[in-house]
Amino acid sequence: MEVSHAVLAGVAVVAGTVLGPVLARGTVRLAARDDGATPTPARVALTAALTAGLLAAAVLLGGLRPATLALAWAAGTAVVLAGVDLAAHRLPDRVLLPAAVVCGVALLADAAVLGTWPALLRALVAGAAALLLSGAARLAAPAALGFGDVKLLGVLGLVLGWAGWGLLLAGLFLGLVAGALVSLALVVTGRAGWRSTVPFGPPLLAGAALALALGGPLPV
Repeated sequence: MEVSHAVLAGVAVVAGTVLGPVLARGTVRLAARDDGATPTPARVALTAALTAGLLAAAVLLGGLRPATLALAWAAGTAVVLAGVDLAAHRLPDRVLLPAAVVCGVALLADAAVLGTWPALLRALVAGAAALLLSGAARLAAPAALGFGDVKLLGVLGLVLGWAGWGLLLAGLFLGLVAGALVSLALVVTGRAGWRSTVPFGPPLLAGAALALALGGPLPV
């Protein structure tokens, strides 16, 4: 049965609004490492708005197919990871590892249902390449990337690689540019020094989201 994009986007917005308080609570608890921490109303509202918008974008890009679950899960993951990284300069395995598993299974299901095996193979190669190259960069310059950044790049490589090599390169490039601009802005405004540690996760996530948005609807 054909379901309109407007209906799918509406359902996604409702789901994002409902999930907002849950994700906000998880974000502050992971950042504080305190299971009793509670988010402010402003954080709940911001988290709900971001989640609703990203989920709607995911269903508009993917449509009604298994791979859309990967995009949607990545969207919710991005909201939590960005919040934790900004607050505590960490990208927790408790969020990253389930994201890798869910996205991989969703893309496998997409290949089984729709025959997108070439895209799945490309995703696996891209994810492995991103993980290995960023891991090598981490070993060469430990101050440049954290282990969480390495794992995040592996997940982004999986998702963006499935969408296409062009989107993968665009997402990584935009993420690097965003990270450099944020770092420069913080230094210029005196909020950080040249040797200060700046969270790299949010720019990488923003670059990936922008690349997917600019790429338009994904082919079936």
